[in-house]
Amino acid sequence: MLAEALEHLVRGIVDSPDDVTVRSRNTRRGELLEVRVNPEDLGRVIGRNGRTAKALRSVIGALSGKGSVRVDVIETDQR
Repeated sequence: MLAEALEHLVRGIVDSPDDVTVRSRNTRRGELLEVRVNPEDLGRVIGRNGRTAKALRSVIGALSGKGSVRVDVIETDQR
């Protein structure tokens, strides 16, 4: 559910929504959501001084409840 919510939010921000993918992985530190976007959209997702990325992390953190969830933004070229 968290991955789908994050993907929906990111698709609304970027110019290339078809290039957005979110992958969920469980790590020792909790759940990790890897967001992959088109390199041209990376700045939009991160935002000025990281404000957009921080806001996305806050929303996902609130949706997750008590669990530990991290969000990483990755360019599609780095697969």
